[in-house]
Amino acid sequence: MKLIFIISFFFVTVMSQNAWMPIVSPLLSWYPCRDDRDINVWFEPGLKPKNSNRYFVYVNKQFPKDCKIKISFDSEVDAAFVVRTADNEYSRIYLSEGDTLSLNFFVPHHGLGFIIRGSEPGVTPYLRSFTVDNVEYCKDPVVGFMEPYASKTEEQEWSTCGRRVVDHAELMTNGEDTKPGDWPWHAALYKLDKETLNNKYICGGTIISKNFVLTAGHCASYRGAKLEREVLGVILGKYRLKGDDKVSVEKEVLEIILHKDFSYHPLKHDIALLKLSTEVVFTEFIRPACLFRAQDRDKLRSDDKQGTIIGWGFDKSDNLTRALKKASMPIVSEATCLKTNPFFYTRGLNDIYTFCAGDANGTSACNGDSGGAFQVFVPDEIQIGDKDTSGSWHVKGIISNTVARDDAPICDPNYYVIFTNVESYIDWIEEHIY
Repeated sequence: MKLIFIISFFFVTVMSQNAWMPIVSPLLSWYPCRDDRDINVWFEPGLKPKNSNRYFVYVNKQFPKDCKIKISFDSEVDAAFVVRTADNEYSRIYLSEGDTLSLNFFVPHHGLGFIIRGSEPGVTPYLRSFTVDNVEYCKDPVVGFMEPYASKTEEQEWSTCGRRVVDHAELMTNGEDTKPGDWPWHAALYKLDKETLNNKYICGGTIISKNFVLTAGHCASYRGAKLEREVLGVILGKYRLKGDDKVSVEKEVLEIILHKDFSYHPLKHDIALLKLSTEVVFTEFIRPACLFRAQDRDKLRSDDKQGTIIGWGFDKSDNLTRALKKASMPIVSEATCLKTNPFFYTRGLNDIYTFCAGDANGTSACNGDSGGAFQVFVPDEIQIGDKDTSGSWHVKGIISNTVARDDAPICDPNYYVIFTNVESYIDWIEEHIY
């Protein structure tokens, strides 16, 4: 196990009653538990992201005789433990699989040191629980503290947001087919039914970083109240709604962040962030999208108001589509929207925080597409003419709401769709993800 070689480097320490420190070691330190300063982490900064998922932990506590210690992480780990007893004898314990370790010590001792490395390259396991005889010493764990210190060299390879790697050549009603890898930033949201214990697909979302998925507020709430994070799950890289995709990855939700002014009836500030329990490892089929900002307008032609939506929403037969669909639609003026249904759109549109889009011709976002993105292709350079150009896909809107049919509680594809205007929430998004 490679971690054996790491131990000889890290576990050179000077111990006293008041302090402990590494000797001539270029490491940074952190407290992984906000509520306990006896648990400390050392890690090496500047490593590439795929190699920055290891660190040394020291617990500066007195452990009583016959105590039981349980240590849990938010993802699978490879670990090496070095234990020093009161008689200055050392023992070494290894863990190569799983996310939880239980230890029983039969003699009293002071201090516990161990090396942690993520089992999956690029995924850093963070401490989520440390108990001694069922007493919790890490009630408020810190997640993601190592991310700012990883080398930016490799990160730049994946910071090319909104760009596909797979080369082939949802809110959809009568949408067009897509292929796996066409929209690698699209995510599927599932809600756990507590009675049947089955997961039900409810909404779409968009990967915008290694830790966050962007979606609609009503997808992460019930009648205005935020859902319990445990009932919400996210699948990344999914193409077929039913059945397993070999390239898809399931993620648990660590935190649901609703906009503080979100309201359910009527829908206002319909936006939410889902913080994932573990970092996303980007692949050809799982990548982040860009966010649309004011400066991106300069690269678009003045007459270019088209966007693309994707999803597994209801098709013309009133069933969720099996594979991911796409559809193009133009942004229309607020006045155009209001003329078609003044009562609905007067209540639904919200100044600069929303916009209206669609063709009102049977191709539209529908139930099941909510939370997905209205995406705009932004060329790398100012576009002149109709020639093909390189560029990236930016999230300009989030599918929020539309008019329901008279004969069924599903969308009417002959009306326009209201989108949350992501550009108006850039500061709010960045406040939470950085």
